[in-house]
Amino acid sequence: MPHATDVTRNGPGVEQRWALFYRWGPYVLLGTGTVLAAFTAAPLGMSRAEVYACGVLVVAALVLQLWWERASSGAEGPTRTSTVYFAVRMAIGFALTWMNPLFAFQVAVNYWDAGRLLPKRLVVPGLLAAAATVAGSQSGGLPPDGPTGWLVFLGLMAVNLGLLLLFSHLARLEEDRARTQAATIAELERTNTALQQALDENAALHSQLLVQAREAGVADERRRLAAEIHDTLAQGLTGIIAQLQAAASTPDPAAGRDRLDRALALARESLGEARRSVHNLAPVALADGGLPAAPCTTSPRSRSPTADCPAR
Repeated sequence: MPHATDVTRNGPGVEQRWALFYRWGPYVLLGTGTVLAAFTAAPLGMSRAEVYACGVLVVAALVLQLWWERASSGAEGPTRTSTVYFAVRMAIGFALTWMNPLFAFQVAVNYWDAGRLLPKRLVVPGLLAAAATVAGSQSGGLPPDGPTGWLVFLGLMAVNLGLLLLFSHLARLEEDRARTQAATIAELERTNTALQQALDENAALHSQLLVQAREAGVADERRRLAAEIHDTLAQGLTGIIAQLQAAASTPDPAAGRDRLDRALALARESLGEARRSVHNLAPVALADGGLPAAPCTTSPRSRSPTADCPAR
């Protein structure tokens, strides 16, 4: 037997269809019972007073339904007003079915509305009242006629109650499954949110590590260049200065030339070391295509074109 929760868990299409049923179902079932009762009033031997009474009760049922549409606007779940509405509609349906069994169509709508209009403690009594009314209609009318009529009535009522209990049990199972599924989905959403936050933090940490690694690489390269300049170029220049000073202070021309030759050799060696250092710092374009293929650059200190670049 459908409940209000069945509407919310099956998507907007099913929700709209159930909303249409709850909106127009009572009118359709009441109209169906009224038409059938009107055609069968004479064969069933209804008196004029019963026909008039049925007409008054049908109008009362219509007024009650119109009132309920306004009273239930915006209401959610069972309330005292919904309980009163269910009880009055059930009483009208029982009275109509008592006078003509075909009015039981109007009572059948209570099977679907008991779970959403009545509090839990009144759902079973409401279903019993609806089942008794429908069973009376199926057995030939109320009250049952003789022992056989009562046996048939009790048997039909047992069948109706069994079906109601079965449908209620299945509905509870569906509700439990829906609650479990909703809890699982909520947990997955929380897990996905936490995972996304962890991914964002990981991305930020990765970017920070890249920056730190780049800065560490630059610092290491600077230390390496400083050590290389100190070990090669600075020592070579120091040797050149020492040789030139010795050549300038010696009175022997041969010894002076020897000092100058040593200074020249140290200068050439230092020049080679400088070229090697510059070659290690050369851009990829220089390494792949050579100087003619490389883009023209300017000296970072002088802002003037290099020797191999044409003046602009």
